[in-house]
Amino acid sequence: MKALSAEFFGTFWLVLGGCGSAVLAAAFPGVGIGLLGVSLAFGLTVLTMAYTVGGISGGHFNPAVTVGLATGGRFSWNKVPSYVVAQVLGGIAGALVLYLIASGKADFSTASGFASNGYGEHSPGGYTMLAALISEVVMTAFFLVIILGATSKGVPAGFAPIAIGLALTLIHLISIPVTNTSVNPARSTAVAVFVGGWAVQQLWLFWLAPIVGGIIGAGVHKALLNDD
Repeated sequence: MKALSAEFFGTFWLVLGGCGSAVLAAAFPGVGIGLLGVSLAFGLTVLTMAYTVGGISGGHFNPAVTVGLATGGRFSWNKVPSYVVAQVLGGIAGALVLYLIASGKADFSTASGFASNGYGEHSPGGYTMLAALISEVVMTAFFLVIILGATSKGVPAGFAPIAIGLALTLIHLISIPVTNTSVNPARSTAVAVFVGGWAVQQLWLFWLAPIVGGIIGAGVHKALLNDD
């Protein structure tokens, strides 16, 4: 239960901090943090919670990471379902708190997207479904390569959360214009349930692509880069 609680609160913080920065602060008049600030916010959520609860649960906060770590032999497949449920529930709870805060503004509406992920007309840059699929698979694959490498035995202990947090920041800097950046099915689901409609209809891609990417990344690391 401690591990599942850690995953719940870690994913809660990721959604509240990352999506919250996009919804509340990205375009704030005069001092909006923009794409750069949102990217950094997502990275900081993972960095801070990895140091806070990583020793309890491993600090996944992401179904694609959990599946990838299991594929790479770093995590038990038997624990995958319970971790994924905890992550999705934690994400939805974080999105609920964000919704309650954001709805305190008179002109708030989820019609603006509520930081949901999308492709086609719902891509921030108008990118196609194929472009979104490729982006999410490749970004998640490299995320897993970095996670597995940064936590391997030959790397100095204690620095992994920094590398992982900065990796997530870089991933967002690259792919926010394409899909609003998922690489995390729990994060995508959390906000999509409040938007409904197109966000839920397109959610399949943001489960499929990150999980496929996570498996690919873990496979690449295990076959070519593993020195444990």
